[in-house]
Amino acid sequence: MIPIKLLMHINAPKEEVFNALTESDKLSKWYTTIVKGEFKLNEIITFEFINFAEFKFKVIALIHNESVHLEIIESGLDNVGHVMKYELDENNGKTRVRYTYEGFAEMDDSYSNMNYSSAKYLESLRQYCQTGNGEAFGSSSYRA
Repeated sequence: MIPIKLLMHINAPKEEVFNALTESDKLSKWYTTIVKGEFKLNEIITFEFINFAEFKFKVIALIHNESVHLEIIESGLDNVGHVMKYELDENNGKTRVRYTYEGFAEMDDSYSNMNYSSAKYLESLRQYCQTGNGEAFGSSSYRA
């Protein structure tokens, strides 16, 4: 398998970044405007991308203020079984985010598209945590 790996720093406390990753009302500000579910181990979270797709994730690992791992269990795309991991730590007064997306067999168009989309949404997370304004899919600030 070929993972997507991204690394970024956010000028915000680790707890704030963790909350942005695990609270539906905050996720709806930087990821997609419709998020349903509660982030607890083995719970199902639904992310709806209006007029595009709906994804259901299972929370497979959750360590407060440190990591979130989500497995795609239902999707309109060919990515069921893929896993997204967010690992957080502190580095020089900022929160370092190590993002890994696992499940690709080759570096094809699907891989390339998800690589770009992952980076775009991580930048939206950074903007949300640093300024209070993200670019969630479906919001007025979303850049298509």
